[in-house]
Amino acid sequence: MPDVLGRRAKIGVLVPSTNTVVEPDLAALRPPGVTNHTARIAVPNMRIASDEDFLALMQLVDAELYAAADRVLTAAPDLLLVGMSSVLVWDGYDASERRRSALEAHAGVPVTGGSFALDAALRLHGVKRLALFSPYQPIADAQVTRFLTDRGFEVVRFFGFKCATPLAIAEVDEDTVRRKILEIDGDDVEAIVQVGTNLSCMRLCAEAERWLGKPVIAINPLSYWHALRTLGLEDRIEGYGSLLASH
Repeated sequence: MPDVLGRRAKIGVLVPSTNTVVEPDLAALRPPGVTNHTARIAVPNMRIASDEDFLALMQLVDAELYAAADRVLTAAPDLLLVGMSSVLVWDGYDASERRRSALEAHAGVPVTGGSFALDAALRLHGVKRLALFSPYQPIADAQVTRFLTDRGFEVVRFFGFKCATPLAIAEVDEDTVRRKILEIDGDDVEAIVQVGTNLSCMRLCAEAERWLGKPVIAINPLSYWHALRTLGLEDRIEGYGSLLASH
């Protein structure tokens, strides 16, 4: 018998325990008959003032990732969505694909995340030249750039907010994000991309597509779009960008 609420699909979501944005964002995107089930990767709200600090945070995530996956797998999800941008970009495309494939083999269900979703979306849009912004330190921005370069895209500009702690990412307000989108845009940019799943801006990015007349892609609706399409669900969801509304 199907799950009463998740009769079409159950999606397991892996997020750092400090992430306060992914759950409400994905709840707003959930179509009828699909349920989201979140497992938290235990990390402290540590200070991130340098590349070394960010690397230490990533090591904590790596140590806890499979334990979080095992917890949510007890709910028998149909797919795992890695709700942390940096996990599936580190060391470039090939290493990230090996990491994704290993988690998929362990879980026994499909695994996706923002980087692989972004690769698919950019090819769908037919764009190559990108401007990006993130809440990260430079070491993580370089890893995102490496992944995209490996896939044949050109990163024209990249701005990192260098948020001081994981919780501080969710404190970046819309006015600050709006100004940064306008600052990194230009005639040499075909699409603007936001990474960092605890940075809340999916509605703002959808609005910015209308102002700028080009794709402005927020990581959370992007990832959820790819999860739904991987599961064969073609629901069109308005208000959160052109991917979910039209593709």
